[in-house]
Amino acid sequence: MERVYLDHAATTPLAPEVLEAMTPHMTEHYGNASSVHQLGRDARVTLEEARERIAECLGAEPSEIVFTSGGTEADNLALKGVLAAAGDNEGLVTSAAEHEAVLRPAERLQEQGHPVTILTPEEGGAVTAAQVEAALDDRTALVSLMHTNNEIGVRTDVPAIAEACSAHDVLLHCDAVQAAGLYDLDVEALGVDLLSMSAHKFHGPKGVGALYVRSGVDLGPLVEGGSQERERRGGTENVPGVVGMAKALERAVASAEERRAHLATLQRRLVDGLDAATPCPYVLNTPIENDIVAPHVVNVAFPPVDGEPVDGEMLILNLDMQGVLVSAGSACTSGALEPSHVLSAIGRDRETASAAVRFSLGIDTTTDEIDYALEQLRATLERMTG
Repeated sequence: MERVYLDHAATTPLAPEVLEAMTPHMTEHYGNASSVHQLGRDARVTLEEARERIAECLGAEPSEIVFTSGGTEADNLALKGVLAAAGDNEGLVTSAAEHEAVLRPAERLQEQGHPVTILTPEEGGAVTAAQVEAALDDRTALVSLMHTNNEIGVRTDVPAIAEACSAHDVLLHCDAVQAAGLYDLDVEALGVDLLSMSAHKFHGPKGVGALYVRSGVDLGPLVEGGSQERERRGGTENVPGVVGMAKALERAVASAEERRAHLATLQRRLVDGLDAATPCPYVLNTPIENDIVAPHVVNVAFPPVDGEPVDGEMLILNLDMQGVLVSAGSACTSGALEPSHVLSAIGRDRETASAAVRFSLGIDTTTDEIDYALEQLRATLERMTG
């Protein structure tokens, strides 16, 4: 095969019907949504219609949707915006397995004097409601935990954690970037106060995302310089991107059940084929027997062979040369030489965590592509460890 793309957790291809919906707003309907003339008013109507459609997918009110440049900005806005409004001494609880878009802002907030508690996931890879409840104190203003882990696919019991937060009058932010369009993200059922999404994870355009902010939550702006987004995010709105995001989310939500079933079949085929495809020991970091694991991710690591570590970067590059496109984990940090912080958080030693491969599957992935990837994995490992 010329190319097998198994990195959908990093990004997904833009759906043709999404591009079709966006195109008029990049050509003849080019007005600035803040302008008062006809083109501007038309752009404003388009923007607000897209906001309504996205809100409907979340069971939210349109006024609760803040458009951003993507998941990273949405996460930053949630953490920094809430704590800026809460006060200098208010704290944050999060986990060591979060995306860097949460962990780096958490570090900055800690440097600024906010107390930050970072929880270690339990053996299954997720933080529990009991852990969160034990960490809350009278200074905690916000808990931030992801819905679905981008590297190992483990899902958090968000409603249980929301219940614990609500009992202590603490806000809950959920990074749902890997879950949007795959799972039901009804914000009332989840019980969240803030929720982040990024369009390019569900066949929408890059460079646009959204933060759900429950009505009544005080949120300081991260980007200043304009009154857009109810003064919560300044700057000219990305109307074509927002239109594309709305179309992509509606499309994904409508087919979510079908997608999960298809992905689960592929995930099982991939995992079942690992024994035959790995001539050396391996560690499955995605516990797929656990019913809280998402169906689109399989993370496998390779411990040292006869005392010699497996070069994870070379493994990925060699697979790429054979047309199999995978990653080591988060696309935001996969270029770094450091081992995955997520795998370190769940107890993997440095050498094993440094030799991990994340296969992430998509709706267009086929069983033939899974079989080809397994064949190339075996051939590559034989060359590297033989």
